[in-house]
Amino acid sequence: MTIDKNHVVALHYTLNAIEENGEKTFIEKTETDNPFTFLYGVGMMLPKFEEELQGMVVGDKKSFTITPEEGYGEKIGEATTQLPIAMFEQSGMPPIGAMLPLQDAQGNHVSGIVLEVSEEFVTVDLNHPMAGKTLHFDIELSSTRSATEEELEHGHAHGVDGTEAH
Repeated sequence: MTIDKNHVVALHYTLNAIEENGEKTFIEKTETDNPFTFLYGVGMMLPKFEEELQGMVVGDKKSFTITPEEGYGEKIGEATTQLPIAMFEQSGMPPIGAMLPLQDAQGNHVSGIVLEVSEEFVTVDLNHPMAGKTLHFDIELSSTRSATEEELEHGHAHGVDGTEAH
């Protein structure tokens, strides 16, 4: 079966960042018994990622690169904020480099990476962790199937076979 809109896709991948000198830096990969599973064609994934999967069938392997412009954008130097130290009285001071779950004024969930901790503020980088990175994927398609009505209603996959509870 060929990947199509509203299919549940399961694949294995290895993700590397391509540095300015052309070298690859390992980021992550899927485990053999736990493929990455998602609902294809509903806007969950980067458009370029889905475009690269178009027309693939089970067993196909492919390598492709996504530029920052096609992915998470360039890193914006001014995309920082200072959080008052009082926010951390109960949870404790986060270490530099920690990823903090945050929420913007519109209720959207975002993550911030701690850059600096002072006596008054915790300075956080609000760029996506993959912003500014050229991403290289090596993938192998494990399975694809039509999504169930429930998966389409929920807007996400319920596992490789459609039976995972959440």
